[in-house]
Amino acid sequence: MADIKVVNLSHSYSIGTPFEKKALDNISLEIPHGQMVGLLGHTGSGKSSLVQHFNALLQPTAGQVYVGGVDINSSKITRRDVKHQVGLVFQYPEYQLFEETVYKDIAFGPQNMGLSSSEIDERVREAAGFAGVSEDLFEKSPLELSGGQKRRIAIAGVIAMRPGVLILDEPTAGLDPEGSRLILQNLCSYRRSTGSTVIIVSHNMDDMARIAERLIVLANAALVMDGTPEEVFSEPEKIRALGLNVPQSTQIALALKEKGIDLREPVFTHELLLNAILRIKEAAVC
Repeated sequence: MADIKVVNLSHSYSIGTPFEKKALDNISLEIPHGQMVGLLGHTGSGKSSLVQHFNALLQPTAGQVYVGGVDINSSKITRRDVKHQVGLVFQYPEYQLFEETVYKDIAFGPQNMGLSSSEIDERVREAAGFAGVSEDLFEKSPLELSGGQKRRIAIAGVIAMRPGVLILDEPTAGLDPEGSRLILQNLCSYRRSTGSTVIIVSHNMDDMARIAERLIVLANAALVMDGTPEEVFSEPEKIRALGLNVPQSTQIALALKEKGIDLREPVFTHELLLNAILRIKEAAVC
């Protein structure tokens, strides 16, 4: 079980210089194993800094980070071991593909774990399936493929290490709507099949409203909101004050309310919007 617990976490860059900047300010939170979490916030809010603490890429200026009950910064060994438990896919990970073939790129992580050839092959094929990478592409160079295919290959490379926690920083950035849909569909399928924790850093409110069961919102290095999509998006003015958008369906519901049509319930997905409008229509007919 790879629960994450953050206790009074702070982090500053360039300490002691004129460029010193606080990226995280006394953050505490817990993420139970198996949760699908959306991490939201304006550019510079601290989102990427926070998730880089989850697998010890960054070390706290103050506070602790626990994964599976272990303080991951207690030693070099725990910092090394957590990288097998918590997989992090950076924004635009396709720029980090470097092997000659798709197969070798996906296999890179398992090889570094010292697994046998048969175990590596099993993990490559399993991860490719979860990420939507066709085995027909295994012998191709990643450089020959589309942006969406490269993104899925990079995700597969992290999944192949079978982390208990999978973190993705803006996994749909720069992709067309169909490419974005496929990435998110594969991530939801992966989470259902494995029970792993999935944490997605995103600016896309519609995506997060649709697939996340919990939303964590950062602003100015601090945690400012934490709850279900219904709880978070029931405060649209607070979201907007943080410089963020609300889902399109919420925008429509607010516009209807201004015209005297109150849907009388939080609306944050297209399905909820449609159902609320239909209920009003049925009530009007009766």
